[in-house]
This record gives sequence, structure tokens and C-alpha cells, in this order.
Amino acid sequence: MVEQTITEQKIYVSVDDYMEHYAHLHYEWVDGELIKMFEETIPTTEQKIYVSVDDYMEHYAHDHYEWVDGELIKIMPGSLLHQNMIAFLLQFFNAYFAFNKIGQVIFESFVMRLDAFPNRRREPDLQVILNTNPGQLTETYMHGAADICIEIVSPESIERDYDDKLKEYEAGGVREYWIFDPNRKSVQFHRLNESGTYTHIRPDAEGTYQTPLLPNFSLNVPTLWADPLPNFVQIYEIVKAMFAG
Repeated sequence: MVEQTITEQKIYVSVDDYMEHYAHLHYEWVDGELIKMFEETIPTTEQKIYVSVDDYMEHYAHDHYEWVDGELIKIMPGSLLHQNMIAFLLQFFNAYFAFNKIGQVIFESFVMRLDAFPNRRREPDLQVILNTNPGQLTETYMHGAADICIEIVSPESIERDYDDKLKEYEAGGVREYWIFDPNRKSVQFHRLNESGTYTHIRPDAEGTYQTPLLPNFSLNVPTLWADPLPNFVQIYEIVKAMFAG
């Protein structure tokens, strides 16, 4: 994911947030919207924006924002390479779950709320949620840890994906965290062990990764770097072969 500063987005906050964070900075508050009284009509790019979780869910969650300790973090769609990889993985998992109806895959922007971090809301690029997941999947967010979270790294998201989210997903109980870095053509597969910490699992000698969470599932990592990536018909045949015999 790529982080972007807020520029022309209208900013909506609760009256309590307005009084605490903005009233002294020459803003007015009109029907929930911040109005800058001079220079810009909204906060400058250097101004951090703090909103309540209700305001975040109502106004920002659907528009590629994450919410970290009350602060809005803008996450804009990535490059064509980034989008193509998400599309490939989404089709790959949808094909898998068509053969093996044990769960589903959800793609950005869909919020995940981890009980270990009540003041944060993340939007993984992809979430794999099994039917046996003890969390609650609502119409607007996942309350609890997804079984697998996948992030596609962009230059601006290196620290967030490799460090911040690694720590959060581990502490929050995400059973596997997959990091795909198309610019470096590298992958990391992290799996929770019995002590509740991540173990780095490497693909086999042929570059294939398998997980006990998904029976018969097999992902050939070199395929991720193909140009072009397999199309839907090819993906169907790849997944079909997993269940042959």
C-alpha cells in the first residue's frame, strides 16, 4: 500500500474532536465538516488529522484510509504492478474457495479491527477469512484477526508493511502474514507458532508455498513475477490441478 497525505478531501469530525484538536487552529465546524478560516479550506498537508472511530468508519474507511491512534492515514491505490498482483491473488483465492468452500477472500478497502489494538483500524490488501474463524465478519469490517493477511509492498509502505503491521498482526493473532514485494521480487511468509510469535516460513526448493490453513493449496512464488500474470482461465486450471486425483 502507498501512503499519501490528505489534500482535497473534505474532513468530517465529531464536535468533541473539533473542540479538542481544531478550534484553536482557526477552524469552524459546519454540519460536521472542518472549515479553515484562512489560507486553505482544509488542513495543510503537514497537519495531522484526528477523528473519532465513528467518524472514521462513516466518512473515511471506504476511501482508502487507515486509522492509527485517532489519526487518519491516507492509503492510495498503488501502481499498475500493485493492482495487477492484487487482482491475480483475488482470482487465485476465489478459484480455490470455489473448489474448497472453507472460507473467503476480501480485498481492500475493508477494515480489520484487532482487539489487541482498539485504537487502530487497518485495511489489509487481502484478508483470508475461514469459516471457522472465531471473529465476527460484519458488512463493514472484520472484528477480530483474519486468518491470513496479505500486503503488497510499495516504496512508500516499506516500514508500515515490514515493521508496523508485522508487529500488529502478530500481537493481534493473525495466523499468517504474507508480504509480497514486487519491486524487490521477494516474499515473506510469517506463521504464528505455539508461543504466539511469528516464524518465517520459506517456500520449498521449487519456490512453492503451502499452508496447513488451506488444504491442497499451493502457491508457486515465481509465478508472482510473471509478466503478464496468469489470466483467469489459467488460474482456474492451476487451482483445478491442486485437487486432481
